[in-house]
Amino acid sequence: MEKVDKALLDASVMPDKNGFFGEYGGRFVPPMLEPLMQEITDAYQKIKDDPVFKEELLYLQKHYTGRPSPLFYAKNLTNKLGGAKIYLKREDLNHTGAHKINHCLGEALLAKKMGKKKLIAETGAGQHGVALATAAALVGLECDIYMGEVDIKKEHPNVVRMGILGAKVIPATHGLKTLKEAVDAAFEAYLKDPVNQLYAIGSVVGPHPFPMMVRDFQSIVGVEAKEQILEAEGKAPDNVVACVGGGSNAIGIFSAFLDDESVKIHGIEPAGTSFKTGEHAATLSLGKPGMIHGFKCYLLQDENGEPAPVNTVASGLDYPGVGPQHSYLKDIKRVNYDSITDKEAIDAFFELSRYEGIIPALESAHAVAYAIKIAADLPKDQTIVVNLSGRGDKDIDYVVEKYGNDYGL
Repeated sequence: MEKVDKALLDASVMPDKNGFFGEYGGRFVPPMLEPLMQEITDAYQKIKDDPVFKEELLYLQKHYTGRPSPLFYAKNLTNKLGGAKIYLKREDLNHTGAHKINHCLGEALLAKKMGKKKLIAETGAGQHGVALATAAALVGLECDIYMGEVDIKKEHPNVVRMGILGAKVIPATHGLKTLKEAVDAAFEAYLKDPVNQLYAIGSVVGPHPFPMMVRDFQSIVGVEAKEQILEAEGKAPDNVVACVGGGSNAIGIFSAFLDDESVKIHGIEPAGTSFKTGEHAATLSLGKPGMIHGFKCYLLQDENGEPAPVNTVASGLDYPGVGPQHSYLKDIKRVNYDSITDKEAIDAFFELSRYEGIIPALESAHAVAYAIKIAADLPKDQTIVVNLSGRGDKDIDYVVEKYGNDYGL
């Protein structure tokens, strides 16, 4: 990485008091929301170091979520490729099937302590929606989940789960009817009653304090992975790989390795079907700084500077923006941001399933595909830790319907 003050990679320093990571982030909201956002910031800063809150969250992480999640050596896949050892951080084994439960429990506990009556959120693939509905049921809050009509059809199993858990799934029917539109709809709903509701943002995006807060709750992934790979290999990993949409699973695992220059870090975006506008969601690769949903980040933009349409096989990566800390890490060249096509992700989905008996979420399959791509060219004594951020139960109907014939189904 370029020479940069390592302190600036420390979570205790970044973001600054105004929520900026370098020039990215901040809080650009209507004046009526400013005191309410500050209330959330103050409440979070107060409870995050509260021993009672930390003990309650730790208890739930262990006995409810099932942490620590395992670090699994993918021996069969490694042997097939003949290069670096591939390890999988098994966030797919968490209760609800993904990393999302990590921050949803934290946000739900925060909302309860703030006296809120309802949690609202957006969801793309449905994993954040399921996790938040789960957390809301646990702490006794109402829950509304906004989801694009396209994703409701695509991710039907997760829609059913949210309903069983007691959440109300509300379709976003405008625009492309995917994740960006779900965020729009959730923000509009939040503005109608910000006093009694907490908008539990589903990634490291949105106005301050959400990029910071979600990162902090997700940092447990990196803390565990660092300890586990040291136990397994006696040294830090040579490479860490995670998929990036908004970027919560990625920043969660990256955070533990940012200050170790020996570790190469790779954030993998969806290249979709081509790099034509509207056929990918490779924000950090092809975007430029802009504003979306109350914060500044790299953003895919049309000719008018508005968020451009995006598309990817993975609904959870279908967003034209990205977390502000990822934007900063791109600029200082600490993280290598690359992309994987839909076809490569689907190939990896089946390859991991058939060599290791693990069906990954399509989002996570992007990270697996990149690990497969680089592993064969790396020495056998090197390691790659992949954040397997979610399991593929939610995707199997869609994958079989659209790609089954190509893979013997």
